[in-house]
Amino acid sequence: MPPRSTNERLIFMPKDRYESPLSSRYASEFMLNLFSADTRIQTWRRLWVALARAEHNLGLPVTAEQVAELEAHITDIDYECAAQREKEVRHDVMAHVYAYGKAAPSAAGIIHLGATSCYVTDNADLILYREGLRYLRKGLTGLLANLSGFARQYAATPTLGYTHYQPAQLVTAGKRATLWMQDFLADLEELDFVLDNLKFLGCRGTTGTEASFLDLFEGDGAKIDEMNRQISAEFGFDKRFPVCGQTYPRKVDSRILNVLSSIAQSCCRMANDIRLLQHDRQVEEPFEKNQIGSSAMAYKRNPMRCERICSLSRYLMADALNAPMTASVQWLERTLDDSANRRISMPEGFLCADAILRLARNVTDGLHVNEKIVDRACREYLPFIATENLMMEAVKRGGNRQELHEIIRTCSMAATARMKEGEPCDLLSRLAAEPAFAMTEAEMEAVLDPKRYTGRCAEQVAAFLAELEPLLSQAEDGTPEINV
Repeated sequence: MPPRSTNERLIFMPKDRYESPLSSRYASEFMLNLFSADTRIQTWRRLWVALARAEHNLGLPVTAEQVAELEAHITDIDYECAAQREKEVRHDVMAHVYAYGKAAPSAAGIIHLGATSCYVTDNADLILYREGLRYLRKGLTGLLANLSGFARQYAATPTLGYTHYQPAQLVTAGKRATLWMQDFLADLEELDFVLDNLKFLGCRGTTGTEASFLDLFEGDGAKIDEMNRQISAEFGFDKRFPVCGQTYPRKVDSRILNVLSSIAQSCCRMANDIRLLQHDRQVEEPFEKNQIGSSAMAYKRNPMRCERICSLSRYLMADALNAPMTASVQWLERTLDDSANRRISMPEGFLCADAILRLARNVTDGLHVNEKIVDRACREYLPFIATENLMMEAVKRGGNRQELHEIIRTCSMAATARMKEGEPCDLLSRLAAEPAFAMTEAEMEAVLDPKRYTGRCAEQVAAFLAELEPLLSQAEDGTPEINV
């Protein structure tokens, strides 16, 4: 069955029970499949196959035929059988051991030999989280590629800068985008660090001592190490935790949710900036031809995608608090109060980060600058911004710098007060009327070219993008479909 679109998921979702909007509306098919029961239980079975294969290779009483039968039944999972067994034994892993044994009867007696539940649950989680992080990395590079195109296009387009959300010196629209990109680069560096340092748990026994395998291999520790090396290699891990209790350290979850939260922080910052700029009609997120902005106010064009980014980002930043709280209360070799929390917080963290990145890529692929409005905002405040240049020119003509500064201050306050009454800015005419300036209004207006006041913005954008070129060449084309 082909993957369903977001709208199809909304149509076919169950109507008589709750379903998370992350799965019905926001996340991608890839991420939904990654954290599905099929992928999880099939990964458990692949881990049981890898354990049996390694035990066979190292001389334990596991036959090649048993390994082959296990391998032939990775995908045919009888969930009804497993659910019925779990009702009886109150243990999900043992229920699936039982169901797997029914599918592969000749190997039923050697499934899970020497292992504890965390062999499959924890190692499977590490495998899924690694794939999830790799997928999010593609989303991040795609987002950076979108923003690089925007930054390049508007590298030299002057726009009003803001500090404290008050008009400040001019920047360029492209330079502002590089500030967002710099945040996403920090996220990418953090994500790569987490991926590069992700270790496998391996098969270490109930308290991490490998005692069961010491007995199976008759005291041969080298064979235990080789077994773990073979299992890890089968799943593409070259590093394992040197010591552990029953589980992998829950600090790993903190690292993972922290980087997902970091992505949310960056997306929320960018989306908030776009919302502020859309209020002034300077920049607008994409808006579909038949899109409705408000049920009552038909004229409205709300930044609903950026609002959704901010909304989901708050959820993810709060969700990330689960991991440190869980990691901080792990008792001795293990406790089970992590399990229910992790079943929710970890997959939903990935689904939410995926949704946020998909929205961010969609917004940045169609981000529109209303250049005439941007230019008008620049020119409205440009007389104030240009006063330093005007003062320097007046000094060249014989003026006193301190006297000129005081004239600018008093004239600026008067012009601002007039603007607050709804009148246009008359700062230049006020300054031209001052004999100390020795300049006409026409001479002053001659220096009011916005491009003279953006500093090295265009140069900074070019240098920044040149440094990113190797990374951006890896980005995949295409904009994710979202449910608008």
